[in-house]
Amino acid sequence: MKRARRTKIVATLGPASDTPEMIAKLFQAGADVFRINMSHLDRAKLPERIEVIRTIEREAKRPIGILVDLQGPKLRLGTFVDTAAELENGQTFVLDSDPTPGDTNRVFLPHPEILSALEPGHAVLIDDGKLRLAVTEVSEGRAVTRVEVGGRISNRKGVSLPHTVIPVPAMTEKDRADLEAGLAAGADWIAVSFVQRPEDVAEVKKVAAGRALVMAKIEKPQALTRLDEIIEISDGIMVARGDLGVEMPLEQVPGVQKRLTRSARRLGKPVVVATQMLESMITSPVPTRAEVSDVATAVYEGADAVMLSAESAAGAFPVEAITTMSRIAEQVERDALYWSILMAQRSNPEATAADAIAAAAHQIVDALSLGAIMAWTHSGSTVQRLARARPNASVIALTPKRETARRLTMVWGTHPIVTKDASDIDDMAFRAAKFAVRERFAEIGDRIIIVAGVPFGIPGATNMVRIAFVTREHAERA
Repeated sequence: MKRARRTKIVATLGPASDTPEMIAKLFQAGADVFRINMSHLDRAKLPERIEVIRTIEREAKRPIGILVDLQGPKLRLGTFVDTAAELENGQTFVLDSDPTPGDTNRVFLPHPEILSALEPGHAVLIDDGKLRLAVTEVSEGRAVTRVEVGGRISNRKGVSLPHTVIPVPAMTEKDRADLEAGLAAGADWIAVSFVQRPEDVAEVKKVAAGRALVMAKIEKPQALTRLDEIIEISDGIMVARGDLGVEMPLEQVPGVQKRLTRSARRLGKPVVVATQMLESMITSPVPTRAEVSDVATAVYEGADAVMLSAESAAGAFPVEAITTMSRIAEQVERDALYWSILMAQRSNPEATAADAIAAAAHQIVDALSLGAIMAWTHSGSTVQRLARARPNASVIALTPKRETARRLTMVWGTHPIVTKDASDIDDMAFRAAKFAVRERFAEIGDRIIIVAGVPFGIPGATNMVRIAFVTREHAERA
């Protein structure tokens, strides 16, 4: 199945898309990776959900990526005497360590680590930012705040802290159990929520131990202060604009999105733009014009993937949402301006053999107007280096490792194929040309580029680029 676009689509599964029939429809409509949100799925059902996707994968004979998204630490208030209270602008409101139900003057905050980390001037946001408090005074087990934006406050509403580095790990005990379950069931990517520092990602990578790649979700302003370190240690990042928009001024989020996208691209790591991309399609079969522009902007910036959340998980039109997102990406990628933007953002190659080979392949593609780069790979790192500069050609990843093929479904412009490794240079060239014809990336008489490492079967040994002609024999054997 050859997609007519290079930008990938991540679809979140949920009540609207939890049957095998609907998951198959979403894949046919254009989903390349399925996200399983552990905030809403019972851990016991995870293996079953993953097996459904693997069954569809076997039937389609195409790799499908699976992203297991860990919930992360959820910070919530305690309860109120009457289940809720009304806060007035300018009044004093106390957050404390007293577990008794709250009222209009105070409430229990069952997170001593927050109370010890808050400082005067810090903001406390309640219920996705609907209420805003400013800390004026702190003492042992108590924080006095001034209500800047009041309203109704009720039991166990979420708490966000845009100015406070919380001294807690990004993984809770639930996350640890979910992580082990995801790895055991065969997840390809693990998403870490509420990352604040590189150590949060390192903790998950240590447990994953190469069994899955790890993606850092950038949804807290604190992560921006150590962004390069976080991207460096991560295998990919997600621009989680929903929580970012709660914890920082909304008008700053578009600039942060561009910064994150370009930083990840520069370092050759996949970047996913997520949250509220086609939000109106939860209840409508067509998106707003603003949403179309939003998706298009992410594609123009060269994001590896764009993601649907509630649109595909709980919306009334999940297939239509995937189809719409796919059409937007296809249209953008046909625009000459798209390629000029990508060219302007190309990074200089690093002083490595893999980068030198990738740079040479890009130059050949541009000089000869070729449509396919056939890359033999074990770990997928060579393919990611090829995709980093966004060549005007599809990168067909030929790998003997099924897990590598699945992981590459997240990477821009890649078309992974599972096949046995090449036995010699002639076999490498012949089968590459054969696959180029079979997958409809080349025709008889076309030229293709082949990137590989000699000797074969050694990961990280990319050292060769070759141009080959597609012949009738390749077509007959395809």
